[in-house]
Amino acid sequence: MLKNTVQRLRGSYIPCIPLFHHSLYHLHLTVKKSLHCILQKGYFTPMFISRLANRPRHLQLDCGMPQILGPLKIYLGEQCRLSGIATYCGRSWGNRTPQLIVGNNVDIGWQNILAVGGTIRIDDNVRLASKVFLAGFPGHPLDPIARAQGKPDTEQQVGDIHLCRNAWLGTGVMVMAGVTIGEGSVIAAGSVVTQDIPAGVLAGGNPAKIIKQLGY
Repeated sequence: MLKNTVQRLRGSYIPCIPLFHHSLYHLHLTVKKSLHCILQKGYFTPMFISRLANRPRHLQLDCGMPQILGPLKIYLGEQCRLSGIATYCGRSWGNRTPQLIVGNNVDIGWQNILAVGGTIRIDDNVRLASKVFLAGFPGHPLDPIARAQGKPDTEQQVGDIHLCRNAWLGTGVMVMAGVTIGEGSVIAAGSVVTQDIPAGVLAGGNPAKIIKQLGY
């Protein structure tokens, strides 16, 4: 009897009063959005801008602040929209400081990872959907003995990445080191880009290949 009573209590709730709870729901959203706006504009965004190499005048940063790991110079253009749930990582070894250079009117979505080995350049009007991974360095060497010893990747494994103007990367796209994606090209969701993609095409697959020309 006690077990049945507990199970019934677990599934019970205070009866919904439509007008009252509907109003309470909208009040909850209003308070939540107001607090979110105050935190973003007065706390997270200024802290993030302090980490940049320049000072953009217009930036929309949502859901907190991106995680920044390792030495990394970040240049950010105007009118960009960034998710705070993202990671920007600079390679911690080597003779040069990694650079992330982002143009104007760029979207960097939810759970993106930008691993900068040398330079990642994102031109104007580029769109990165969620869970995009730009892999400018792998983090581990290919040699199994060196990998077991905790040694870093080699310079031959590191490469720059360039996303040209108006490119669009779908959800879950991975771009490997040394790749350039041409102007206006679209990469289908879930693709792995291991070689350069020319301008004005739709590409997809693993490894990504040209599917068709885009007639825009």
